Amino acid sequence: MKILLLGGTADGRHLAERFSQLGFEVLYSIAGLVRIPILPCEIVLGGFTQFGGLATFLKQRQIDLVINATHPYAATMSNKAVAAGKETGIPVWRFLRPAWQPQAGDNWRDYQNDDDLLEQLKDFKRPLLSAGQMSLEQLLAITQSDGFEQGVWRTAALPKFEVPDKITWLKAIGPFDFVNERDLLTKHQIDVIVSKNSGGDSTSAKLDAARELGISVLLHQRPQADNAVRTFSDYSQLIQAVQAVKMSASSAQESQQQ
Repeated sequence: MKILLLGGTADGRHLAERFSQLGFEVLYSIAGLVRIPILPCEIVLGGFTQFGGLATFLKQRQIDLVINATHPYAATMSNKAVAAGKETGIPVWRFLRPAWQPQAGDNWRDYQNDDDLLEQLKDFKRPLLSAGQMSLEQLLAITQSDGFEQGVWRTAALPKFEVPDKITWLKAIGPFDFVNERDLLTKHQIDVIVSKNSGGDSTSAKLDAARELGISVLLHQRPQADNAVRTFSDYSQLIQAVQAVKMSASSAQESQQQ
């Protein structure tokens, strides 16, 4: 049984290792813009345009199952995977980690888009921008908000432009720990964190630090994506489901040979 695992996340790496250990043939796909993991399986770099599109790749490589373990905000890739699955008849499953939920002491607000974010940032002076890549126009608009003093922008990939003077850019790749996150917030006198609601443990320490320091958090609402055939939020349940499909296929093949 051959699995194409769409990754680029800690979830994807974990699943690639587990399925490889269980004897599945795994192809792990990533953009490769930040880092290339060491995994016991084939790694496909740079997307599927180079192969004539995802549907073509699925047919050429005779993929039996696609598992989409991309980031919760990778809606474009998720939609392409669902479309390719419908075109080829190959099932596409989704692993989607649960969103973070507020706890006692949290001061969270959701924002929908850039305009909404700018409106809500008017109440703050020193934001930590940790929602991933942003455009120069977005950053300039933030620096021109009422009351803005200084901001910190943290990303895993290098900016493609000169960062505005009032923004301190930090290159960092998770996971992050509580002590360092608290020190970062204190050092830069951060009064609000801007983040995606990514879920998981890799980048959640900033929320714990914000709770302790009484700092507000603005969370980008998760995008809507086309529905996969099946969706999982638990590793074990997903692995068991894949094993069940493999056993069923093996039984059917044995019956045909008898």
